[in-house]
Amino acid sequence: MAEKKKKELTQDDIMKLEIAKEIGLIEKLEELGWGGLTAKETGRIGGLMTAKKKKRKKQNGS
Repeated sequence: MAEKKKKELTQDDIMKLEIAKEIGLIEKLEELGWGGLTAKETGRIGGLMTAKKKKRKKQNGS
């Protein structure tokens, strides 16, 4: 049986996990994985990621 290699987390992966924790989805995520979230939940995470990236970019003056 082949073992699944764990990929290294990217900055986006880390941000997704932080946001999931902030909005109370981390337990569901750990139990069911990303596929267990609804489209509404994943959309909310994506929207918050975009907002954070825009804010970060604005703060850095770019």
